[in-house]
Amino acid sequence: MSAERVLIIGGRIDNVRKAVEQGLGVVYLQQPGQFTPEHAKLVDAALLVDFADWSVVEPLVTAAHKVYGFTRVATTGEAGVEIAGRINDLLGLGGVSHGVAHLLRDKLRMREHLARVGATTVPAAEVTGRAALEAFGDAHGYPFIVKPVDGIASLGIQLVRGPRELDAAWDRIVELRSADHQFAQYFPLDRFVAEGYIEGPEYSVEAFTFEGRHVIVAITEKLTDDNFVEAGHVIPARIGPDAEQSIEAAVVDFLDAVGVAHGPTHTELRLSPDGPRVIESHNRPGGDRIRDLVEAAYDFDMEAYTVAWPCPGLPAPAGRPPLVQAAATRFLTAEPGVVSRTEGAEEARALDGVVDLDLSVAAGDEVAALRSSWDRIGQVIAVGADADAALAVCEEVCARTVIVTGDGPAGAGDGAGR
Repeated sequence: MSAERVLIIGGRIDNVRKAVEQGLGVVYLQQPGQFTPEHAKLVDAALLVDFADWSVVEPLVTAAHKVYGFTRVATTGEAGVEIAGRINDLLGLGGVSHGVAHLLRDKLRMREHLARVGATTVPAAEVTGRAALEAFGDAHGYPFIVKPVDGIASLGIQLVRGPRELDAAWDRIVELRSADHQFAQYFPLDRFVAEGYIEGPEYSVEAFTFEGRHVIVAITEKLTDDNFVEAGHVIPARIGPDAEQSIEAAVVDFLDAVGVAHGPTHTELRLSPDGPRVIESHNRPGGDRIRDLVEAAYDFDMEAYTVAWPCPGLPAPAGRPPLVQAAATRFLTAEPGVVSRTEGAEEARALDGVVDLDLSVAAGDEVAALRSSWDRIGQVIAVGADADAALAVCEEVCARTVIVTGDGPAGAGDGAGR
């Protein structure tokens, strides 16, 4: 067994594999149903419990630390960030504290903190009832955003354009509070926040902080649907140098303001007419396989750095790594209904520039209406000489990969992947 160990919370098996490749031993904290024989071959020890339950996790990790002496805690998933912070605090391991992790998870608390320290932000208030929605509109104008305080996957985000939409917005909140979803134990839909709407194109910034020094690794251009569900991502973002510099400066200021001093961050923002405005941030790598796009574009393995830095094989870069190539991803969707057939996936996988095509449905599966990221049914990742080229490959794959729901003909709007 390795002398130096890391405690890894959840995540895909690549987390564990990459830590082992860097010479670390792994103590693995994971849900019982997610532990596989491949994990068993790689880890020194496994704690298989509901890691959302701190009353269970606290005594287990305390005992494991005495036996295995892990020196750091890492997670690449949103469900693990607050638990990782609690463990850091409990055992004095450094890294991101629970206070900072919770500040990023709780979007209302984040807005209040930014306002309190004088950082750039937008107005925000908790939605305690329909009257709170009306009061926010009266005080700050329309349109404004309503979303879960600690939501994920674009679930439950609403744009309230005017007073006539207040009833529908409140009805949707009531509906969401009583609804069940697959990750409800980690992300309950009980509290909601209203906040000022930020106009402009949307981006995310993938960064890694080395002992207080923020390195901007990539700026990701985001493609979104009308309901705020992300339809794709492109690296590098197609923006000019002035916009790039303003985005970088805004994110560095934000990370300093909230107290991030170590590790990965994924910060979402919009480039408004008044400059960059942060929407939200997370002390983990970006989802939607953005970490894979970053690695393909910049040869910087955000996942490996998350679970294994500092170690000799992962030097801290002085600045952004040089661009190797562009990378992009698009998501496949289909009209709601039962899948009758899929076509074209194998041919699409063979196109030049395609890195991966993951299709998660087959004949007989049901496709839900697109209301969150979890309703997307496939994803293509591609590379190219520039952002336009990489995105064009993705578009070609989406055009060729057809998912037909019902018995109707395939085509745009009739069940085709798009």
